[in-house]
Amino acid sequence: MDRFDAMQAFVRVVETGSFTKAAETLRISKTSVTQQVQQLEARLRVKLLNRTTRKVNVTADGAAYYERALRLLADLDDAETSLSAAAVPRGRLRVDVPSPLARMILIPALPAFYAKYPDIQLDMGVSDRRVDLIGENVDCVVRGGEITDQSLIARHVGDLRLGVYAAPGYLERAGVPTHPSELENSHHRVVGFLWARTGKPTAYVMQRQGEQVQVHGRYALAVDDGNACLAAGLAGLGIIWLPEYMVRTHLANSELLPLLEDWRLDEMPLYLAFPPNRHVSAKLRVFIDWVIELMAQHAPVLGRRPVADR
Repeated sequence: MDRFDAMQAFVRVVETGSFTKAAETLRISKTSVTQQVQQLEARLRVKLLNRTTRKVNVTADGAAYYERALRLLADLDDAETSLSAAAVPRGRLRVDVPSPLARMILIPALPAFYAKYPDIQLDMGVSDRRVDLIGENVDCVVRGGEITDQSLIARHVGDLRLGVYAAPGYLERAGVPTHPSELENSHHRVVGFLWARTGKPTAYVMQRQGEQVQVHGRYALAVDDGNACLAAGLAGLGIIWLPEYMVRTHLANSELLPLLEDWRLDEMPLYLAFPPNRHVSAKLRVFIDWVIELMAQHAPVLGRRPVADR
């Protein structure tokens, strides 16, 4: 029995609550996970897990062993990193980030990241979906909007300035709105953005000189991805709300025009979040620092205001 593999299998079962999910995240068979845990229990001569047909529960001895095992695995990871020939972080890192952020900021900057950390292997999920960090064995996520899961550790890494935009062709047909309330009228259309947590279109709060208006707008199309929202706006399908970094090129080319510029929207906070029981390895630390450095260039932290999710 490889004690390291058996310990890692046990930790994954505890974290996911399932032998099947543990096997999937470790990319080995369920039979292998079961055998490794059984061999570990036999060697320790204690029962670590109570198994039923529906769920897996950790025993008191198992909970105590889990905490020790987690620390040992973390120490081993750090020891291997510190003793590597180049003394640089290495290994596989699983992250999930919004698709516009990946396309426009993170991926273009990756060559410089890999020049500094060539031994890190990134598995980058590109989505706005809700991610089960433990169950899917994801090291961290980057998300816009306030973090509602209080069990996660979240770093505030940036603030995205939001604006209202539309294509010239759309404005020729529907006219240029002068007040947010006009977006509720029958002759105007917005491109709805579906909030990942509810599946419902996001409402936006706009403010000007003490006046505050909440805008839902009438939409023919709603999407759950920032790139799709941008494409819909460029196609003239309606008025869009997007972070400034996504539209700069299109504004310069006059493919989009800014609207209601005397009205303000709260900045959207951007967070990097990870589980509290997940060891912050050297590779995760340098990734976090890299994201913070990038966002300081593109969307520095300005404040903490509760806003809609993106």
